[in-house]
Amino acid sequence: MQVAIFWLLLLSCLTPWMSAPVALVMGFVATALGLHPGPVAITSWVKQLLGIAIVAMGFGVQLQAAVSLTGSYLGLIVASIVLTLVAAWLLGRAFRVHPTTSYLIGSGTAICGGSAIAAIGPAIHAKADQLALAMATVFTLNAVALVVFPLIGHALDLDQHTFGVWAAIAIHDTSSVVGAAQAYGNEALQVATTLKLARALWIVPLALLSAWWYQRMQPNAGRVKVSLPWFIVGYVLAMLVHYVWPQFTPAYDLLFHGGKQLLVVCLFLIGASMSWAKLKAAGGAALLLAVLLWLLIGAGSLAWLLLAS
Repeated sequence: MQVAIFWLLLLSCLTPWMSAPVALVMGFVATALGLHPGPVAITSWVKQLLGIAIVAMGFGVQLQAAVSLTGSYLGLIVASIVLTLVAAWLLGRAFRVHPTTSYLIGSGTAICGGSAIAAIGPAIHAKADQLALAMATVFTLNAVALVVFPLIGHALDLDQHTFGVWAAIAIHDTSSVVGAAQAYGNEALQVATTLKLARALWIVPLALLSAWWYQRMQPNAGRVKVSLPWFIVGYVLAMLVHYVWPQFTPAYDLLFHGGKQLLVVCLFLIGASMSWAKLKAAGGAALLLAVLLWLLIGAGSLAWLLLAS
């Protein structure tokens, strides 16, 4: 009976009346009430379904607009990445957080949350507990951002374009960026998704640089393979398809809206994978470091956008 309720809640996320923030909270509550279907590998489900949702939404983005948008905010993207990594190093030393853990948290905050941590961790031979701690801190703040960012955006009366840019720069994981932007509006969703994936491309050069630096410091360390997340490639290909064959726009619109709804399902599953134990695991100096970095990039990028407008 409990498992059946879980699946009914999951199916409700496919309806147009379910929003991303509500789905996240509903998933968390379902797990807290013991409705979680134990053997289901939710983490692997989310990873694949989120990728599919992002690629589907790529069909709804105009290539020329995406290139123009990315070029307009390239300076903000680069500045936010560099400043976040420098701040992570300085604050990590001040709070006596292990350098590897600080670097992982800084990378996740600067670029793409869990995806960046997962890509850079092997490049610097991070230990399992360091990866887990960095993931836990970023995951906790992602959940907060999904709910808080739309509230702040409405309180400050941000237009959809500005909110989309802010969400893409200041929120860690792609899932929370897209979820928060979806709750704000369609224009915010397209802007946030495009810029977020442009920001995520920096995973590759940072991972390569990290691997090079680690191997320089540790000559006996083995070489690592760095790869680009498949959903980024798929998103770009979807935009190219739309550009080359614009006559199929009605079909692309269906794919775009289907991707949005699939995202809501992903947020429910992310909420269902959370627990109080996991939230507590993010405690201490590492969580304080992550919060301060998040406030820095959030307040700094918002100030940049408001002054530029």
